[in-house]
Amino acid sequence: MMLFNRGKMRIVALAMALLASAYSVNAIAAAPEYALVQINQQALFFNLMNKGAQEAAKASGKNLVIFNATDNPVAQNDAIENYIQQGVKGILVDAIDVNGIMPAIKEAAAAHIPVVAIDAVLPAGPQAAQVGVDNIEGGKILGKFFLDYVHNNMAGKARLGIVGALNSAIQNDRQKGFADTIKSNQQITVADVVDGRNIQDDAMTAAENLITGNPDLTAIYATGEPALLGAIAAVENQGRQKDIKVFGWDLTAKAISGIDGGYVVAVLQQDPEKMGSEALKALNTITAGKTVPKRILVPATVVTKANVDTYRPLFK
Repeated sequence: MMLFNRGKMRIVALAMALLASAYSVNAIAAAPEYALVQINQQALFFNLMNKGAQEAAKASGKNLVIFNATDNPVAQNDAIENYIQQGVKGILVDAIDVNGIMPAIKEAAAAHIPVVAIDAVLPAGPQAAQVGVDNIEGGKILGKFFLDYVHNNMAGKARLGIVGALNSAIQNDRQKGFADTIKSNQQITVADVVDGRNIQDDAMTAAENLITGNPDLTAIYATGEPALLGAIAAVENQGRQKDIKVFGWDLTAKAISGIDGGYVVAVLQQDPEKMGSEALKALNTITAGKTVPKRILVPATVVTKANVDTYRPLFK
C-alpha cells in the first residue's frame, strides 16, 4: 500500500508540475509584446489612434494591449510601471501630463523598453521617438486662418471665447499657438478661457457659461474634440448659430453638420489613425535593432465648407 501511495503522490506531483509549466507558458504567450497607454476612449480621435495601432500590430504579427487611463495621469504612470514588470517589448503613450510621465518613461528606458510618444509632445528625455502633429504650429495655422476670416467676414474685429482643456499639455500648446498668433489684430479681444477638462459634457457646460456671461461673443476657439463638441452644443442650445462662429480641432459627424450649417467655420483635422500606425511601425523598427527619426510628423488639414466632402465618408 505504501508503494502505491508513494507512486500516486509522485504522479500527483508530476501532474502539478506540468500544470504549473503549462500555466507559465500560457502566461508568457498571453503577455502583450506592446502596450498603448491611452488618454481615454470617449473621443473618436483616440479610438481612431487605437485602430491604426491595432491594425499595424496585426499586420506585423505583434500583440498589442491598450490601456484606458480615463483622463487620469497617475493611472498612466502606474500602467507604464505595470507593463515594465510584465516585460513588454515596447510602449506607446499619449501622455496627459507630459512632465509627470517622464519618470515612468525613464524607468522604461532603464529596463531597455523603448517608448514612442504619440500626439502629446514630451520634453527632452530617453523616449525613442515622437509621432504626431506640432500642436503649437497647428494652433498657429488655425490662428492665421482665423485672422483672415475676421478680416474678410467680420469687419476686422471679433470677441472671442476659448474652450480648452487646462489639464492637457497638448491642448494648452494648441491654445498658446492660436492665442499668440491672433495678438497681431488688437481688435480681436479674448473674453475668457474656460476649462472643458477634455470631457464633452463639461465642455458644453463651460461653453454655455462662456456664452451666457459674454453676450457680445462672436467666435469660439475649441482646442480638442470634446471641447469642440461641447462648444457646438452650447451654441445650438443658446440659439446663437447666426452670430457665433466656431473654430476648433478634430472632425466628427456633428462638426460636419455644423460646417454645413455655417456656424462651424474651420476644423483642423489630424490623422490619428495614421499616428497610431506610424507609432507602431516605429516601435517595430526600433525593436528590430534599427533607428527611426526622433520626430515623425503626421500632417494636419484645415477643413472648411470648401473641402469637407472629402471627409464625410469617414463619419458615416
